[in-house]
Amino acid sequence: MRSNSISSISSVSSRGSSVEPEETMQIFVKTVAGDTFPITIPQSTSVGTLRALCALRTNIPETDLRIVYAGKHLSLSERLTACNVTQDSTLHMALPLRGGAPKKIRCGAKDCKDAAQRIVGDCGFCQGHFCGKHRMLESHNCPGLEDCKKEEKDRNTQKLESERTVAIKGI
Repeated sequence: MRSNSISSISSVSSRGSSVEPEETMQIFVKTVAGDTFPITIPQSTSVGTLRALCALRTNIPETDLRIVYAGKHLSLSERLTACNVTQDSTLHMALPLRGGAPKKIRCGAKDCKDAAQRIVGDCGFCQGHFCGKHRMLESHNCPGLEDCKKEEKDRNTQKLESERTVAIKGI
């Protein structure tokens, strides 16, 4: 029988004879914030009981927690051993999933209800998302338009200055 940091769980029957203590295991739980803490529990612990213990430890409401192991969300009625959780396994706490599919991003131009184009519809100057009609700086009246024009003018000036031909006199 192995000894753990937390005293072994043993029970005494009504007749006074002792029953074999239940085998325990130490697992690690990674919180939503990224901190990891160890917890020693009986091997027959259910996911629901573990969720309640984690909620007490982290002060997050039990209804707001999910337990994830090996990329799989664990059912509350399952036992940890049925989910292949063993000694020194690391489980993750996660917040509840938000319902529905991802929200479609709409065009940021005034009075436009079209869907924004991915990547090409993202403006690098105002960080807005725009449809095909409004993706150009001039089309959505980008506040960075003047800065863009000034940068381009400066770049062209530097290029022309570097390419300037200098006539050598006296040859």
